[in-house]
Amino acid sequence: MDMQLKGKTALVTGASVGIGAAIAKALAAEGVRVAISARRVDKLRDTAAAITAAGGPEPVVLESDLYVADAASSLAARAVAALGSVDILVNNAGGSRSFSSLHVTEAQWTEAMTLNFDRPRQLADALIDQMIARNWGRIINITGKSEPDHVNGAFCAKAAVHSWAKGLSRMVGKNGITVNCIPPGRIHSEQIFRNYSPEYRKWQSENEIPVGRYGEPEELAALAVFLASPLAGYISGTVIPVDGGLRRYQF
Repeated sequence: MDMQLKGKTALVTGASVGIGAAIAKALAAEGVRVAISARRVDKLRDTAAAITAAGGPEPVVLESDLYVADAASSLAARAVAALGSVDILVNNAGGSRSFSSLHVTEAQWTEAMTLNFDRPRQLADALIDQMIARNWGRIINITGKSEPDHVNGAFCAKAAVHSWAKGLSRMVGKNGITVNCIPPGRIHSEQIFRNYSPEYRKWQSENEIPVGRYGEPEELAALAVFLASPLAGYISGTVIPVDGGLRRYQF
């Protein structure tokens, strides 16, 4: 299927490894010129090399620590300067912030909310006007689950992203812009391998995931590419899990 994406441009955050790298590679395979950002430049260069080796357009590598105060405005400006414009924003940077104690510091909350809510919102805000000017754009947020068993700062931030994205989608739909969220289930990544033992992954696959296994980053990337495409122009304001059926909520 032709995704009609050739010639489009995209900024993908957290693109050094895992889901972000897979999305960047999948977009590039469709002819999208991508700007990829993360803190680890060496890993970004590996992603860029894989894209060009597969015949994709030369990526733009942008080192970025999103916790720095002006990180969102700076990253957006550099992406626009390098690409000419940004048609597609994939907010993938961030990560789990599990709070094992009942009481946590305000600094911990600030860090969790800054990385997982404020920066995605600020990046979209910095790029939305140039999307409106061209009457076309895609904002895709990689978020998180809505079934917390304890307090996780990132889950709270991602719930805020879901609410913000829904509201934004209603404000910019008339401008040809869609806004959607993808909460990953158990997708193989550095974080998964670091936090869960092989024994637990095997047990969970057999007992809690209907399809019987953890997912691969490329499986989530396939949905992201579709949502980024003109073919998905009537899908907006949604939250679509990629989790092998793990989550029990109906919608």
